[in-house]
Amino acid sequence: MTSFSMDAFRLDDQVVVVTGGAGIYGSGFCAALAAAGATVVITSRRQETAEEAARAITTTGGRASGLALDQADPESVSTFAATLRDRWGRVDVLVNNAVHRAGGGLFDTTAEDWDATSAVNSRGLFLISQSVAAIMVEQRSGSIINIGSIYGMVSPDFTLYEGTPVNPVAFYSYDKGGMIGFTRFLAGELGPYGIRVNCLCPGGYNPTGEPSAFDTAYAARTPLQRMATGHDASGACVFLASPAAAYVTGAVIPVDGGWTSR
Repeated sequence: MTSFSMDAFRLDDQVVVVTGGAGIYGSGFCAALAAAGATVVITSRRQETAEEAARAITTTGGRASGLALDQADPESVSTFAATLRDRWGRVDVLVNNAVHRAGGGLFDTTAEDWDATSAVNSRGLFLISQSVAAIMVEQRSGSIINIGSIYGMVSPDFTLYEGTPVNPVAFYSYDKGGMIGFTRFLAGELGPYGIRVNCLCPGGYNPTGEPSAFDTAYAARTPLQRMATGHDASGACVFLASPAAAYVTGAVIPVDGGWTSR
């Protein structure tokens, strides 16, 4: 058996696409992936937003580019995939992080809300995965990381929302639960091509660390007694992207402070 090297966690010379990479979780993933050596391609529906997120990385010495992508639009997805081929010639990692939010609980969600979220979170997930996986099949290697949620694994604890302005959202459980099933399907179909597919399921995230009534109640229910902050989920994303996870596929990994362990 050969000795293990920490270089297995490096992503040097790899091209990594992060959809929705300008968002709260996405920006953290992008920064960590760039720190591991990757060239990060950040997408947003607005070109300016994507470029701004890329500048936040390049100004600190990382490698990143911003590209517009509306994954609800098949033409936009096709154009994006063609740009990846023309500019980089390969894609080593796809992080499916983009999400559209609308509606609320069962009686606070309209058919229009449901269709809008499904266009991005369901059909869009399929379209971008299909287009990028086609590139990975040609190179016979790759890693797809779907960013799910603990609410794709378990039901929300509705008691935590009582008396707070925060509400559980029906579509979110539906879409994130479906993402887990899609992850396992893709792992089986794409495995023979050397492509790994996994699902990372973060718990509640508080970027500022300033507790609200909901955050305090949420933290009290969590074994680690806090919400996620900073780069709590980034290390797991880098791991799944890297050669260190070469034998990990079809996995659903919660990063939730122990929330789903109860």
